[in-house]
Amino acid sequence: MLEELFGNKNTEKILFYLIVNEKCYASELKIRFQTALSPIQKCLDKLEAAGVLVNFPIGKTRLFQFNPRYPFLSELKAFISKAYEFLPKKIKDEYYEPKVRKRPRKRTKPL
Repeated sequence: MLEELFGNKNTEKILFYLIVNEKCYASELKIRFQTALSPIQKCLDKLEAAGVLVNFPIGKTRLFQFNPRYPFLSELKAFISKAYEFLPKKIKDEYYEPKVRKRPRKRTKPL
């Protein structure tokens, strides 16, 4: 949908994912989109260099989120959110929406 505007499909996927889930890491995106890790990391680094994203380490993992100091953040989020509304429900459920447990937790399993 916005692939031509952003230059590649991975950037579009990352931005849609961040609109819904707010934080992500590269391996999580690799698993979710069934793609190679290298292009995801390059897109994340490109967005970070542009100032759109920031990362912070948690252990050995680099978590990414939108940069709250980015001057056009509210406009960018509004644009991405509007585009996300037009995605088919099947794609939203498969790639972007959080997974929901289908069965209850075992009674003897500790929380």
